[in-house]
Amino acid sequence: MKAQVSWDKDLTFTGTTDSGYKTVMDGSGNAVSPMESVLLAVGACSSIDVVDILKKGRHEIESCECELEADRADDAPRVFTKIHAHYTVVASSVTEKALARAVQLSTEKYCSVMLMLTGNVEITTSYTLVESTHN
Repeated sequence: MKAQVSWDKDLTFTGTTDSGYKTVMDGSGNAVSPMESVLLAVGACSSIDVVDILKKGRHEIESCECELEADRADDAPRVFTKIHAHYTVVASSVTEKALARAVQLSTEKYCSVMLMLTGNVEITTSYTLVESTHN
């Protein structure tokens, strides 16, 4: 995997992945900050796992959202000290046990972003299962 980050202006940079996708990041609040992108990566990576695990279990999922809350160190470098990920899954055929297992497997085995932070950041998770009103 390769990527390139190019300075645009001020504290704005464009990142380009080797697959051709681009993202703009900024240190002045004019775009997603690099630390915000790390937090989003935690949520996206683990949500991919949760959805994939549930779908492989032949569960019908209507939606999956991951709300993230992070604490950062007060002094530089202002690294994350804690991250909490709360998943809300709307589904008609998912049990609490299946969702709990999917979240646990993501956190402990599959989510490479979370696993890279393990040992440096306290990561906690929770979830809410909402019964789908659609059949």
